[in-house]
Amino acid sequence: MRYYFAPMEGLTDSVYRRVHHQYFGGVDRYYMPFLSPTVHRELTPREARELPRADSVNFHAVPQLLTKVPADFLWAAEKCRELGYEEVNLNAGCPSGTVTAKGKGSGMLRDPEALDAFLNEVFSKATLPISVKTRIGFEDPSEFPAILEIYNRYPIAELTVHPRVRKQFYSGDADLAMFAYAAENSKVPLVYNGDITNTEGLQQIQTRFPQVQAVMIGRGLIGNPGMLMTGGTDISSLEGFMDTLLEEYLVVFGGSRNAMFRLKENWNMVLSNFGNCEKLGKRLRKTTDLAEFRAITREILHTCPWKGTCFTL
Repeated sequence: MRYYFAPMEGLTDSVYRRVHHQYFGGVDRYYMPFLSPTVHRELTPREARELPRADSVNFHAVPQLLTKVPADFLWAAEKCRELGYEEVNLNAGCPSGTVTAKGKGSGMLRDPEALDAFLNEVFSKATLPISVKTRIGFEDPSEFPAILEIYNRYPIAELTVHPRVRKQFYSGDADLAMFAYAAENSKVPLVYNGDITNTEGLQQIQTRFPQVQAVMIGRGLIGNPGMLMTGGTDISSLEGFMDTLLEEYLVVFGGSRNAMFRLKENWNMVLSNFGNCEKLGKRLRKTTDLAEFRAITREILHTCPWKGTCFTL
């Protein structure tokens, strides 16, 4: 079984990926939060920072591209190839209204004919493998069989299926029955993604779908960054990890306000694995003082019981 770290905008940036790999193991591939190529044919300074040369890091990273324009996708894919990447991932799953309104992300699923035409052009011209991350439809799961039929026409490297439709965003239950349909009918290697927030959920997916050889985990790994390691998340490693992130973000953002704001999002997920930390968590979310932020996080790490479990590989 292979384990992939899901791309999460504002959470798993280049700093986070590098520092996570430094302190923890178990991740076979880190998927990058999406880049949105345009007709301008250049990377913004932020995009260039988020897309370092592949050989500048000692782990496997995969760029994700968000666009509905084949020419823009092909330009960005070629740029990634020049930077040493061996695969790019098409985002056909983002449910954001600002994205889908432009026909991108899961908005691509609203027009199967356009999706088919897009895939036909990019696969006829791409110079490196393409994987796809998708939802099972825009409005209703009944859309998925026709969408999967389209995917089956192309040499997709891997198809990551988040078994929700766009209108669900991240609420409600994942449609495991529709993922089972994918497992039975996909001609493309499948990856499962969705609702793996703890090791029990991971075990359930692997038991139910033994034919699926990879899973993609997002919130579960952010909240319990060592969940894939033997022994799980060690508190001393977690402390070093969070401290290093803070120091690096202080440099990247040029000050404490934005650095703390970024890390508070990560801490919100980490706190779900600590017991008796409600008051400290509330104080952490409210503070705007760097010294207080450091003191609160230290108190959480050293006084609150850790509940996170580890997965027996």
